[in-house]
Amino acid sequence: MIAFGPVPSRRLGRSLGVNNIPAKHCTYSCTYCQVGRTHGTEIERRAFHARDAVVAAVARKLGECRARGEPVDYITLVPDGEPTLEIDLGGMMRELRHLHVPLAVITNGSLLGRQDVRADLAEASLVSVKIDTAEERTWRRLNRPHASLHLAEILEGLRDFATSYRGVLLTETMLVAGVNDADADIDATVTFLAELSPARAYLAIPTRPPADRAVRPPTRTVLTRAVQRLARVLPRLALLTEDEAGPFAQTGDPIDDLLAILAIHPMREEAARAYLAASTIGAEGLDALLAAGSVMRCRYRDRTFVRRARPTPHGPE
Repeated sequence: MIAFGPVPSRRLGRSLGVNNIPAKHCTYSCTYCQVGRTHGTEIERRAFHARDAVVAAVARKLGECRARGEPVDYITLVPDGEPTLEIDLGGMMRELRHLHVPLAVITNGSLLGRQDVRADLAEASLVSVKIDTAEERTWRRLNRPHASLHLAEILEGLRDFATSYRGVLLTETMLVAGVNDADADIDATVTFLAELSPARAYLAIPTRPPADRAVRPPTRTVLTRAVQRLARVLPRLALLTEDEAGPFAQTGDPIDDLLAILAIHPMREEAARAYLAASTIGAEGLDALLAAGSVMRCRYRDRTFVRRARPTPHGPE
């Protein structure tokens, strides 16, 4: 399903998601990714979905939301992969603007060294960019990028984009214990973020099951110290350390809607059961999905989550 939600977003309010990239086509294979590993990173932009199909799917879902009185604050390109790999991204957003809802893109920023990518992202009302570190060695360990990418080029592209972009620029930094939470790493990240002067800088910790089971959030002491160092330079700092608050919307078939959400956004099992309990399906519908292998359970930090199951491809990491 190309369009899903709306879902509660800690950054964007009620976000109608657009999954414009098929499963796990990405430039990175981040250790903390909530939708699993990328089996074979890629950097070549190409067409994934026809523009008309994406726009029609979003318009249809938006119509369903309005019919049910579901508010939508943003139409957000937040796919199961990296949205800027779509070569027609700019054209899609120009068409989506006709729906008269602000457009957001959540990107890892890895292709912002390219002028065409910067031009496409300029079409968005809001862009949220991942910046987990400004240190090359840490970046390769944490984000596991495509071998041909270089952090210095990405950071320079981010500087260029921040200078020219006329929309709302957000940044997000994920802190992982023992990887990018040392004082030296934090200081380098703070220095770079200060150059960008984002409208808001978000500091996140892993809250959902990560691709690498060894991933853990920093200790409270380390997190507090990081917040203090960031806040001194970035007055518009916000924390993403808890799950989103608010209900997940239903606009069509409850099973289809839930599966579309779970492909991008793992949910706590109790939240998924409550989602189906509020429909004609009932909470026991989740048991049927589990038995059929459509969804799977996973544990993280003493919580049980469910996520969309997918076959694991074979190939280079």
